[in-house]
Amino acid sequence: MAANQDSALVVFQNKKIRRVWHENEWYFSVVDVVEALTDSPTPRQYWGKVKDREFSQLELSPIWVQLKLPSSDGKEYATDCANTKSMFRIIQSIPSPKAEPFKRWLAQVGYERVQEIENPELSQKRMKELYKAKGYSDEWIEKRVRGIAVRQELTDEWKKRDIREEREFAILTNEISQATFGKTVEEYKKFKRLNKENLRDHMTDLELIFTMLGEASTTKIAQSKDAQGFIQNKKAARLGGQIAGGARKKLELESGEKISTPENYLGEPETKKRKKLKEPMN
Repeated sequence: MAANQDSALVVFQNKKIRRVWHENEWYFSVVDVVEALTDSPTPRQYWGKVKDREFSQLELSPIWVQLKLPSSDGKEYATDCANTKSMFRIIQSIPSPKAEPFKRWLAQVGYERVQEIENPELSQKRMKELYKAKGYSDEWIEKRVRGIAVRQELTDEWKKRDIREEREFAILTNEISQATFGKTVEEYKKFKRLNKENLRDHMTDLELIFTMLGEASTTKIAQSKDAQGFIQNKKAARLGGQIAGGARKKLELESGEKISTPENYLGEPETKKRKKLKEPMN
């Protein structure tokens, strides 16, 4: 999947539809679509009956595939998914007054990703609009978007250097975080009182900046030392994080303030917190 979590969730008439980028196109959760069209309290059973009634002859070549999608418990499970073309066929088997508006909506959201590939600026624009709607300031959004690009550069570099498993990516990321902030990713989330939320979406401007510095430094070191495999890249990650950690400590010494903060944006949007910080003390 080449889409982030926010872009992988879309909404039709207040119903959330999960989707995943697979084989260069969007695949949508069939169960989510069934629920959106029928308002059934048991959409999984409803879909099971539709499969048995309409598609029992397609056993050898079904028009859907099973792909992993996040569930409400935060874990990922194999789920029946279909691309736009197949979803149109499935919709024809579900009697619903919402069918026609859903088809128009589906054609649009299925096409958006194609547009984004042809013009990456559209993807960034949509991402910025999403963060703006969540209550983030333009200043914060620019740093967050830049941080996403820096992270992508790093993970692309790791893939070139024979880092393949998700577990290895997590360990290397923790190496950078530990050396930069003195905390692993999970420790940092607990520090900020987060659960399933994205840690970086709850970082302040400076936390984002030092995160970027650690990851950009790691990329540069991996390239300059031609790090290959997990062990060498782990050393590069530690060195990259140490560069950012050293800069963080120096700034803390000069400013007299800690960079790492338990502040999060769970209860109050970033823009409001930023405004409060700018207000003069009485």
